[in-house]
Amino acid sequence: MKQMGRPVEPMAIRKILLPLQLATTAAAAFSAAVTVARLWRAHLAVLHTAVNRDQERTVRELFERLTAEHGLVVAEARPDANEATASFTAVIGREPDVIIAHQARLADLIVVPHPASDKEVSSSGALHAVLFDSAKPVLIAPRNAPSTIGQHICIGWNGTAESASAVMTALPWLQHAQSVHILWSEDYQRRGPLAPDLQQYLAAHDLTADSAAFQPINKVVGAGLLAAANEFACDLLVMGAYSHSRLRQFILGGVTRHVLERTTVPLMMHR
Repeated sequence: MKQMGRPVEPMAIRKILLPLQLATTAAAAFSAAVTVARLWRAHLAVLHTAVNRDQERTVRELFERLTAEHGLVVAEARPDANEATASFTAVIGREPDVIIAHQARLADLIVVPHPASDKEVSSSGALHAVLFDSAKPVLIAPRNAPSTIGQHICIGWNGTAESASAVMTALPWLQHAQSVHILWSEDYQRRGPLAPDLQQYLAAHDLTADSAAFQPINKVVGAGLLAAANEFACDLLVMGAYSHSRLRQFILGGVTRHVLERTTVPLMMHR
């Protein structure tokens, strides 16, 4: 929750990257990205990696339709802009996921659509490319467009370097939030700082956060985390991604994969 004290940087997020493809969840991801862009008066850079010109034209038409529906100004990024803007770039070539990861390195936030099906989580190239090869935070948009993002924030905390990175990148969001809740569990905690330590750290940033313990559901930690987030009616869940290796989580499952597959709220991850 925002406290009186030091001034807050009003435009901490200036450039948002949205890789856009033809998918059933594309419109919801675009809506989420627009919500974030308007919140921060940021530029939304829509990137399409095409295999041919016909596909490029189809996605460009989708971009034009969605910007018109949202009343979003189409213009190049401007440092003095006082409203959200959007632009469209198409790149035709091989290794589309590598292109997206490289472009993401010069963005403040990457928004990706929620996988259209649970099976797509483990094979979503763009999602894993930006998580593992951009060093930037990723916002996974839910399948249904949210009305708000970041008013009530939950932090999934387990003391790892990945969760610490997620908190660091979420600080601007926490400054603007109406409420912040730290969600922790003995079954989720790894070697590292505990929830009270995180509360103390956030207090140094003039932030007050509640702390709540959750229990796994049917021995599934991710299910317990999502249930706790839903109990607080959060509209943004912040957590680290893949504390264990991606291969191990693909084979055995894990908190990251469970949350990615089943979250119904915007999910911000970082490694």
